Amino acid sequence: MKQVHDEKGNQTIISEFLLLGLPIQPEMKAPFYALFLAMYLTTILGNTLIILLIHVDSHLHTPMYLFLSNLSFSDMCFSSVTIPKLLGNMQSKKSVISYPGCLTQMYFFLFFGDLESFLLVAMAYDRYVAICYPLHYTVIMSPKLCSSFVVLSWVLTAFHALLHTLLISYLMSHGNQTIISEFLLLGLPIQPEMKAPFYALFLAMYLTTILGNTLIILLIHVDSHLHTAMYLFLTNLSFSDMCFSSVTIPKLLGNMQSKKPAISYPGCLTQMYFFLFFADLESFLLVAMAYDRYVAICYPLHYTVIMSPKLCSSLVVLSWVLTAFHALLHTLLMSRLSFCANNIIPHFFCDMSALLKLACSDTQLNELVIFVMGGLILVVPFLLIITSYARIISSILRVPSVRGIRKAFSTCGSHLSVVSLFYGTVIGLYLCPSTNSSTVKETVMSIMYTVVTPMLNPFIYSLRNKDMKGAFRKLLAARKFPFSLRP
Repeated sequence: MKQVHDEKGNQTIISEFLLLGLPIQPEMKAPFYALFLAMYLTTILGNTLIILLIHVDSHLHTPMYLFLSNLSFSDMCFSSVTIPKLLGNMQSKKSVISYPGCLTQMYFFLFFGDLESFLLVAMAYDRYVAICYPLHYTVIMSPKLCSSFVVLSWVLTAFHALLHTLLISYLMSHGNQTIISEFLLLGLPIQPEMKAPFYALFLAMYLTTILGNTLIILLIHVDSHLHTAMYLFLTNLSFSDMCFSSVTIPKLLGNMQSKKPAISYPGCLTQMYFFLFFADLESFLLVAMAYDRYVAICYPLHYTVIMSPKLCSSLVVLSWVLTAFHALLHTLLMSRLSFCANNIIPHFFCDMSALLKLACSDTQLNELVIFVMGGLILVVPFLLIITSYARIISSILRVPSVRGIRKAFSTCGSHLSVVSLFYGTVIGLYLCPSTNSSTVKETVMSIMYTVVTPMLNPFIYSLRNKDMKGAFRKLLAARKFPFSLRP
């Protein structure tokens, strides 16, 4: 265990741990090393072969083998979390692991351990249906249900592993350091007499966001005509919008009614994690939706082949997984920092950049990761969306039609306005910060993408959509006379 004395806060910080490894004699290290290396290579090669066979053979594209391919991938990752480090330490004179590395290893160990448990349950249920209800197997084990099982497994395990990781990081940060246990959120820079109108405004916007996106999810669920690729992405986007707003707005509303607008240290890290998670998820889903529209307009005859259920499910799962890991990276890097004296956050939520300004330890690594990962998570998706819509407009203009051009520009214009609002404010805040930017300006920009964008998405993507309007009318008609009029 290595200790570093921080002169800014007069603290003793643990920066690394010593791993004792296996309790074996020195002369037995070589045979054990060869044994574990052989077992690890067998695990990697065997599971890679399973995934490859399932991918190339269309006869294996069934629910059972969908679960098996995920289980094989989980097995490889589960072994890779611990065995390579063990093998490296067996050849090293100093078997150490850094504090962030220890937390990261613990997270992925829990993640893939839990994931394996969930997938084994799904496989057992699949075999139960196949044997006990063979005639109804294809109906019960539908692609939608199987994809839901897989997505739910990944999401639940990510959150469960995060919970334990945050709790451990909280214990470690309070073990040998004198640091603050809570932060004070200054909230919105408004006058006291204006609190009531702003409270009503934000409450109305939040309720509109929740009701609008809930309606979208409900309509897509009940109308079988909307069970397509585009509406699969829209369902996930609506759910993401609700969660994204729920991460910050309820706390903001609560603090506006409270005399002490405080948030605990673990609560602050948790809020930051889910804020990053759903913001990143929205970014990935907007890219998937732009690609879907590009294929539908530019390659209409090949749309069903290109946007297959397998590809759509893979895009959704990949979006959830990548965003979970990206949010975890920033949360773990933030947990390693020390906060000594100032605990006042001039914001209405635990913003990453605001927290970095309060840290009394070195933040260079955090700032580097924000810049690099921000470019990958924000700039690249934004450019992909712009490229997709540019190709769409170019394709329509090749075969000019007044109605088609009007419809395309109306749809693309409204979508691009929301995309520009979301990406423009986020990129401006985190990747291109101004040296003279005021707190008021930063707060307003944050409100634009945390409150306004999730509220506008239901109007942009659904209420102007003919299919969604039709589904809404059918839902109202089905509920108009709930009781039979027959005698």
